[in-house]
Amino acid sequence: MSLKIAFAASAAPVAQAAHEVLVKRYGDVPQDRADVIVALGGDGFMLHTLHSTQDLPAPVYGMNRGTIGFLMNEYSETDLVERLEAAEHAEVNPLAMTATCGDGTVHHALAINEVSLLRAGPQAAKLRITVDGRLRLESLSCDGALVATPAGSTAYNYSAHGPILPIGADVLALTAVAAFRPRRWRGALLPKTAEVRFDVLEPEKRPVMADADSRSVRDVRTVVIRSEPRIVHHILFDPGHGLEERLISEQFT
Repeated sequence: MSLKIAFAASAAPVAQAAHEVLVKRYGDVPQDRADVIVALGGDGFMLHTLHSTQDLPAPVYGMNRGTIGFLMNEYSETDLVERLEAAEHAEVNPLAMTATCGDGTVHHALAINEVSLLRAGPQAAKLRITVDGRLRLESLSCDGALVATPAGSTAYNYSAHGPILPIGADVLALTAVAAFRPRRWRGALLPKTAEVRFDVLEPEKRPVMADADSRSVRDVRTVVIRSEPRIVHHILFDPGHGLEERLISEQFT
């Protein structure tokens, strides 16, 4: 039986051009009937595709038609079926964010990379951090803070000087963004099962926004973050270029 492929492409012209070529060559089926979904674009579009197909059984294989492409494989038109059949499989659990705003509204979102809190005004944010119901930091003055998965640890987390996490480590990175007080606090490594709560102090004077994989919520007062083991994202990589190898290699570049 031939492999049934569903193609998805970002709006970028180079991704749309690749989509047209690949569909003509390999055909195209609806995503809910596909054996595999091929995403054409950059990391942002890959995250979008993973979120939009999380209830489908087909894994997602990305080909880079964007910029960074950390979650993507190299683009090629000639050997796609062979690459898909030989691909390595990685499983990723997202983070679940529950954000409560100043007007009392509650927002839920999932994040494959990270959930971040960022100051939304000219003054530093002040955050209280509680882990599994236990107060860990009474007041963190900072530009922000984030909780990152291993899959997302090389993204914003790494730019904020957080650690790169092995894909099978079963830990989360809690990382400060430009911490002012305590000045030397860089964050913590937490068990994957941990529930992290941020309370925004002085929210009128120091407004804060929350972001889950580029889905933003403004004027947050509390944000609770935990891993969501009931949701599993299935990602395919070319042999020798899997997520574990990429996370290790990134530490030597």
